[in-house]
Amino acid sequence: MTTELSPNTPVGPPDSDQPEELIVLVDERGRAIGAAEKRSSHHANTPLHLAFSCYVFDDDGTFLTTRRALPKKIWPGVWSNSVCGHPGVDESMIDAIHRRLDYELGMTARDIQVVLPRHIYRAPPFRGIIEYEFCPVYIARAASDPQPNPLEVGACAWIDWESFVEAVETDTSDTYSWWCRNQLRDLKHHPLIAEYSRPIPRLEHDR
Repeated sequence: MTTELSPNTPVGPPDSDQPEELIVLVDERGRAIGAAEKRSSHHANTPLHLAFSCYVFDDDGTFLTTRRALPKKIWPGVWSNSVCGHPGVDESMIDAIHRRLDYELGMTARDIQVVLPRHIYRAPPFRGIIEYEFCPVYIARAASDPQPNPLEVGACAWIDWESFVEAVETDTSDTYSWWCRNQLRDLKHHPLIAEYSRPIPRLEHDR
């Protein structure tokens, strides 16, 4: 069953009002080679930089999908994984995931694990802008309910994982993000996905 949630009042300024936010530039092995300002670095020749994608499941194994807000600069209005983002300079991936979950969805998560540690993608251009990311993919368990920030998230929904995969793989109208489709090729059969997309056993759940 899919349940959509209406966004609440945003907390804090949007990313577009933070011109000094830096991204970490990396080589193809994921090693840091520098830093650059985020907004000005995204263009037709975007340099390879560090990012993450995270897929959040609840204790019943239901997946949280989110729809990118319409004011977003790149790929507005598309449905995707739960949260994406860029770690700051000297910020750990786990800290960055917690930060973006809080800012975008007003929620917390636990049991965060990396599933695809060396995922790299280069998306086709959107309005002349190309995303090119060394983007490890993570999964997590929701520790609170989402309270989406409408500057970042237009809507979100809890959905059965297999239904989500089928919807993404049969999408012919760019309803879902390019990077999500790309990630699912390696993600959908991963044993950790199989574990997180099932309900937590009752004895473990009651601890």
